[in-house]
Amino acid sequence: MSTTRPYPPGDRGPEPSGASGASEGGVAATGASGEGVGTPSGAAPSGGRQVRRLSFDGESGVVPLARDFTRQALYAWGWLPAASADQRAAAEDVLLVVSELVTNACLHAEGPDQLRITCDNKVIRIEVADRGTGQPAPRTPHRAGRPGGHGMFIVQRLCLDWGVVRTPGVSGKTVWAELGAPA
Repeated sequence: MSTTRPYPPGDRGPEPSGASGASEGGVAATGASGEGVGTPSGAAPSGGRQVRRLSFDGESGVVPLARDFTRQALYAWGWLPAASADQRAAAEDVLLVVSELVTNACLHAEGPDQLRITCDNKVIRIEVADRGTGQPAPRTPHRAGRPGGHGMFIVQRLCLDWGVVRTPGVSGKTVWAELGAPA
């Protein structure tokens, strides 16, 4: 697990400019407030990357909003409805990681700015941008059974990898996490 390199091995790096309003698969991603998520008739990614963005500007109740937005994307990409217990567990893991990253941005980073979800046939990448300066890290030592402080430990356990991207000269950061697609 890395918390310093901006992109894991094999990642294609940042998205090309001009693609902020639609997924690379041609489906509308979000409106100005995160509404209008395109939902093609059960279309799963067919080799290309699918991208969805949700802006939290002026929104309240951002954690349930982020979960609902992510659930809609999972339906559009064919992760839901799940045909097996493994597929259902994979979708629930994605929703849990989204909840943890958005909650951490609320608690420790002045709130989230944007949620970005990218999916291809093998990996789903979750990115939460915020204005915070802190460095997320699993609680050390992890204290099972104690309330609170387990968010990044959960992310670390569920994800293939996670990390933080900072842009020099720009306040804030993006915390990303990647999960494998269900078999």
